[in-house]
Amino acid sequence: MPQRDGGSWNAMIRAYTQGGYPEKALSLFSNMNKSGVYASEVTFASVLGSCGAMLALCLSRQVHGLIVKYGFVGNVILESSLVDVYGKCQVIKDGQRMFDEIKNPTAVSWNVIVRQYLEMDDGKKAVFMFFQMFQTAVRPFNFTFSNALIACSSIFALKEGRQIHGVAIKMGLEDDEVVSSPLMDMYIKCGELENAHRVFEQLSSKDLISWTSIVSGYAISGKSREARELFNQMPERNVISWNAMLAGYTRSLQWEEALDLVFFMRNATKDIDYVTIGLILNVCAGLSDVEMGKQVHGFIYRNGFLSNLVVGNALLDMYGKCGNLRSARVWFCLIISQWRDSVSWNALLTSYARHGLSEQAMTIFSEMQWETRPSKFTFGTLLAACANTFSLEHGKQIHGFMIRNGYEMDIVIRGALVDMYSKCHCLEYALVVFLEAASRDVILWNSIIFGCSHNRKGRVILEFFGLMEEEGVKADHVTFQGILLACIYEGLVELGTQYFYSMSNKYYVMPRLEHYECMIELYSRYGHINELEKFIKRMPFEPTVPMLTKVFDACRKYGCLRLGEWATERLNELNPSMELKFQIMDRERK
Repeated sequence: MPQRDGGSWNAMIRAYTQGGYPEKALSLFSNMNKSGVYASEVTFASVLGSCGAMLALCLSRQVHGLIVKYGFVGNVILESSLVDVYGKCQVIKDGQRMFDEIKNPTAVSWNVIVRQYLEMDDGKKAVFMFFQMFQTAVRPFNFTFSNALIACSSIFALKEGRQIHGVAIKMGLEDDEVVSSPLMDMYIKCGELENAHRVFEQLSSKDLISWTSIVSGYAISGKSREARELFNQMPERNVISWNAMLAGYTRSLQWEEALDLVFFMRNATKDIDYVTIGLILNVCAGLSDVEMGKQVHGFIYRNGFLSNLVVGNALLDMYGKCGNLRSARVWFCLIISQWRDSVSWNALLTSYARHGLSEQAMTIFSEMQWETRPSKFTFGTLLAACANTFSLEHGKQIHGFMIRNGYEMDIVIRGALVDMYSKCHCLEYALVVFLEAASRDVILWNSIIFGCSHNRKGRVILEFFGLMEEEGVKADHVTFQGILLACIYEGLVELGTQYFYSMSNKYYVMPRLEHYECMIELYSRYGHINELEKFIKRMPFEPTVPMLTKVFDACRKYGCLRLGEWATERLNELNPSMELKFQIMDRERK
């Protein structure tokens, strides 16, 4: 062009910005300034869009200065764009400051600030800004409602989510597809599945997204049967729908049902993505079917999924869980050596640790530090391996490494350390780790209680239970199993009986099979045959073979023929091979 004016430059800059070429748009803006053509509001709007796409914070500040210099302060479009670009560049404080300077924020301005807080993972502030909007006369967009509901999901803010739902109903947005899907997701994340289903049922037209949302909600909540019923009713499905249902089965460890769904999917559609492949590999691992896993590996190779890290890690995990450590190591070393991450290292390390190969796991841990920083998951896996193989020295080395490198000792890691030291019969160290915890939940209390149980410290367990109650931590079924084991070790039959019946009467914890087994062991070991007879005949379920065997052995030891004969008859019904014991007992009686 022999001559260019502001309109010509704006047209080119806008074209590059909208066409996805932010570098060229910013370069053109620089040339425009050099040529002496002044930028307009239209120019700055396009330039700020390119700055946001490039995350060019320094240039954004310079553009901000030019906007002030050229007298465009008060232009709500440019000010909203500045809020957006500061948020994208991770300086949300500057974005909030810019937003506060807007005299009359529009619906666009409010949507930008809510979305930016959401993208910064500050759901609490995003919800706060959404409610601040109602102090003005601005009517929110449906997208603003969507962002606020997503923010509620991220912080499990059920109360605020219900309030937003009420406002959406008043504004006639409850049937809006943009609002209904995140509304269902909010209720699902907050554990209100019935409310999510109610929202779904009230939709006048249910699209693929809403169907997939409700199926996924039931699936991730462990209600796979209800999820499958809804899945079967879907008028259409895409790969996300199939993945949601498959993920529900794998989450519930329903491997056979998951495998049937995989075959059904392959017959119904050819649409498949890397998430599907990862889930199918999880199914292979759950079934310990390495041959099927190898077939999936071949499919991955033929269909070009090898370069996807998620698939690569799932394949590595599958080989490890199936016990094929050689294939896991080969795949790790030769195939993904260029793009593996901490998940890859953890998968390999877990494979060796799971099979009791703590020495090799420690070697992998040493190699891992050359490429990536170990995570808390890494240490949890290593400590569990040390606990299961009684490798105290390795456990101490891991503990020392975490202290030297400034890792946070949260409740999960402290629980793993307590478990490791306890199983390695180093209860003194376990107690130190436990007592140094700033806060203790029921899981950490259970760890120290069972740690004392491993070391036959029954009296200490009972003391800890008293301290646990003083701290206001509610005991669960695991806690009471540890208490009953303590009573067994110390011979406290009456106290054990009191604790057993107080579970349901005082603590509202329903006794499980393991608690009944502990009581039978307690009565049997110390010869309380009358109490044993009353207890086993009042149980709400039929005694198991191990229970009856324990009763038979106690009766034989303490000479109680009547109860022994009853136990033997029941054993013969359940296990005919016990007939021989009955004959021996009958002969001894004669």
